[in-house]
Amino acid sequence: MGPRAHTPCAHMVTIASVSVLPLVFTSGWASGINAYAVVLLLGVFGATGVTDEVPQALQRTDVLIVAGVLFLCEAVADKIPYVDSAWDAVHTVIRPVAGAVVAALLAGESGSLPELAAGAVGGSTALMSHLVKAGTRMAVNTSPEPFSNIGVSTAEDLGVAGVLTFAMFHPVAAAIVAAVLLALGVVAVVLLAARIRRFRRRRAQRREERRLAASVRAARPVRPPD
Repeated sequence: MGPRAHTPCAHMVTIASVSVLPLVFTSGWASGINAYAVVLLLGVFGATGVTDEVPQALQRTDVLIVAGVLFLCEAVADKIPYVDSAWDAVHTVIRPVAGAVVAALLAGESGSLPELAAGAVGGSTALMSHLVKAGTRMAVNTSPEPFSNIGVSTAEDLGVAGVLTFAMFHPVAAAIVAAVLLALGVVAVVLLAARIRRFRRRRAQRREERRLAASVRAARPVRPPD
C-alpha cells in the first residue's frame, strides 16, 4: 500500500467541522478586551492560509491596515494611567458592536448558527469582557505608579493573541479558557469594587476641598496697600 497522498489542506484548520459557537464566544471575549487585535489577527490568519473559514471581509487589505493602525493606537493609550479609562469609556459601544459583527460574519460563513444569534452571543460576551476590563483598569489606576498599567495591558494583549490563536486549532478548549478568564475577571472586579469606590470618594473629597479653598481665597477682601 503506497504512502497516503499529502495535500496542502491537510494541516489547514477547518472551523466548519466544529460548531462555530466556541469560536464566536472566544472572539467575543477577546473583542471586549481589544477588538482591533481580533480583527487584525483573524484577517491575518485568513490571508495567510492558517484557516479557510475567516470571512473575506476581514481579510481585505484596507480592513487590515485600519485595524493595524487602531491596534497601535490602543497599544499606546492602553498603557497610560487614566488615558486607558478614557479610552475604555469611548469603546463601551465599539467593542460590543465589533464582537457582534465578527461573530455574525463567522456564523454567516460557516452556516452553523444563524447570524443574528451569533451576533447576540458575540456582542453580549464582548460587553461583559469590556466591563471587566474597564473595572479592572479603574482599580489599577488607584496605584500611583504607571508600571502596573503597562504590565496589565501587555498581559491583556498577549492573552488575546494567545487564546485567539489557540481557538484556531482547538476552539472548544479555547472557549473554556476564555470562559474561565471571564469568570475570574468578574470575581476580581467584585473584590476590587470597594477599592474603586474608596478611590472615587477620595478624589471627590479632594476636588471639593480644592473648590472650597478657591472659594475662600476669592471671598477674602483685598487689603489696600499702606
